[in-house]
Amino acid sequence: MSSIYPRRLQALRQLVLKFGIDDRPTLNWDCLDIALTHPTASAERNYEQLEFIGDAAIRLAAAEFLWETYPEVKVGDYAAVRSVLVSDRVLADIAETYGLDRYLVMAGSAAADKSGYRSRLADALEAVSAALYLSTHTTELIRPWLDSHFKPLAEKVLRDPARHNYKAALQEWTQGHHRLLPEYRVEEVQREHNSDDRFCARVWLKDQCLGRGTGRSIKAAEQAAAREAFFALSRGNVEVSGTAETS
Repeated sequence: MSSIYPRRLQALRQLVLKFGIDDRPTLNWDCLDIALTHPTASAERNYEQLEFIGDAAIRLAAAEFLWETYPEVKVGDYAAVRSVLVSDRVLADIAETYGLDRYLVMAGSAAADKSGYRSRLADALEAVSAALYLSTHTTELIRPWLDSHFKPLAEKVLRDPARHNYKAALQEWTQGHHRLLPEYRVEEVQREHNSDDRFCARVWLKDQCLGRGTGRSIKAAEQAAAREAFFALSRGNVEVSGTAETS
């Protein structure tokens, strides 16, 4: 069947059962083993290439799910919802529900790096999705378990007037009310214990700071700052001074 040690193969089978997937002969166990091997454990046989394929596979699964579940939704909203479903934050959350970290083989130094914990989870989930996709070259081994996570989150995003894209929503608000674009100022910060947040962003309109947020990437930090500002403005919790309202 494969060159995987029996104990490792047994662990991988347990994971597959958690996904609710049958132990079928089409499943590529070697590929799944590689998908759960961190680069610190093997320079040649690790999940980096599979991660690339898995990113596309998850995006395809999300697109299929949205098209089948919400046929009446506009294409622009499909894109907005999918961007949330396939985000690293969501993938890390999904990976945690399956205890994916317990199946990930890595060097002790990487395991001790708590700041990169959620990044590893998201990467590993993408790689696992790639292994399952390459086993059949369809999403049939991905959709059964991913859909259950996508459904409640998609509903939440569709109920959100900003569609979780707070930068776009804030820009629309500031242009509509003040004919100005918000300005983002980002700085790299020292990570707190057990935090992946590397950047801190503040969003300004003219000389007024409207919101602050942190994130693993500059984009994530800016989104967090925009979210705080958007809700503060839309709820009337903050007033913008020094700019004239348009009629």
